Amino acid sequence: MKGTLFGVGVGPGDPELLTLKALRLIKEAERIAVPGKRPEDSVAYKIVKEIYPELSRKKLLAVPMPMTKDPEKLETAHEEGAKMIREELEQGNNVVFLTLGDPTVYSTYLYIHKRIMAWDYPVEIVSGVTSFCAAAAKLNISLVEKAEELHVIPASYQIEEALKLPGTKVLMKAGKKMCQVKDSIRAQGAEAVMVENCGMESEKIYGSVDEIPDDAGYYSLIIVKDQQY
Repeated sequence: MKGTLFGVGVGPGDPELLTLKALRLIKEAERIAVPGKRPEDSVAYKIVKEIYPELSRKKLLAVPMPMTKDPEKLETAHEEGAKMIREELEQGNNVVFLTLGDPTVYSTYLYIHKRIMAWDYPVEIVSGVTSFCAAAAKLNISLVEKAEELHVIPASYQIEEALKLPGTKVLMKAGKKMCQVKDSIRAQGAEAVMVENCGMESEKIYGSVDEIPDDAGYYSLIIVKDQQY
């Protein structure tokens, strides 16, 4: 009997936001897959371990996910990771793949998920708290109200046109382009707030574009609203 692959969202950083279903599956799984060359260095692993210290006793599968936009390198990494997990599933072992936030939102897990599903193995996505919902809660603001629209935008690409959209804009994964992102927000005459490392010990909140540092960390999320909040 084939095992099942579970893509489990562990939330944005606060261990207490891990869902009961996620924790149950992690405890029950024979194998835990973690993105990165060394599982113990993964943020997702560290989040779970705070709630479930026994995680370190599980058999951990390191699934390297290079931080690159090179399609060939990504294709190779995703294929190799999927094959590693397929070997476990073929032996009848269930595998839980830990991923930050929710697996359906800009998650590298989905590239593995699609391959395993195409190979006709059972798969299941387990929702986690999204970073932008957690960030809005941390800021004590709403994301959208009444007929407002919500736009989730990958900020490491061109965002000028996206910033013109009506409603609330959530900018994710700005990375090394934070300076350009800030310039684009200013050019629109907009204001923004940002939460860096939401729910983690190193969490920081910035109340305006000018406060946001150019060298903000990878886990930084910007919220741009049409109106004052």
